[in-house]
Amino acid sequence: MIEKEPIFKSIFGRSWDDLPPVVRKHYANRPYTHDHVTAEGVLDTFCAGPIRWMSPLFWMMRGIPPHTEKDVKVTVFFESDKDAKYFHFNRIFSFKGRKSYNFTSRMVQIKYNEVVEIMRYGVGWRMDYFWEDGKVKLKHKGYVFHLYGIFIPLPLSLLIGKGYAEETPIDDNTFDMFMQIVHPLWGKVYEYKGRFEVKYET
Repeated sequence: MIEKEPIFKSIFGRSWDDLPPVVRKHYANRPYTHDHVTAEGVLDTFCAGPIRWMSPLFWMMRGIPPHTEKDVKVTVFFESDKDAKYFHFNRIFSFKGRKSYNFTSRMVQIKYNEVVEIMRYGVGWRMDYFWEDGKVKLKHKGYVFHLYGIFIPLPLSLLIGKGYAEETPIDDNTFDMFMQIVHPLWGKVYEYKGRFEVKYET
């Protein structure tokens, strides 16, 4: 039986063979398998403006955690789906004085390097996903609502801002993570940043 290629090989395209080891480990999951990779790290989280004002909604919908805190321990499970070509993110935030917070989503390739990250209740972040300047970069292309396989544009950029993220390799097992949402009026309204180590692969 021919081994399936990683889900993200077609997303990174020609850049796949140039990716450093830690990035290839991070995105090693193959489709229609039980593959999983685990990363452990520490993040600083920041929340302000409309994200903070709407924090009850974000907590209820189990989206990005609307909370400001330093040195938050985070474990992330990158999981394949045996029934689909999805790349699942299962993030567990260990905030001080709170119960562990689980933020899950799944990545779906639309075409080439265009990807939608679908969160609970069907809200998604559309982005271009690529390797540039020695980093994995995720550039904002808007928000959508996923309904029966259809992606319906949502005009949320004016409400909560535009997202951007990048991952910077440090060594063969470690990478820095940076994610930010910037609002056209309020400036930076959300951010998390920190360092992760890829711990386990199967």
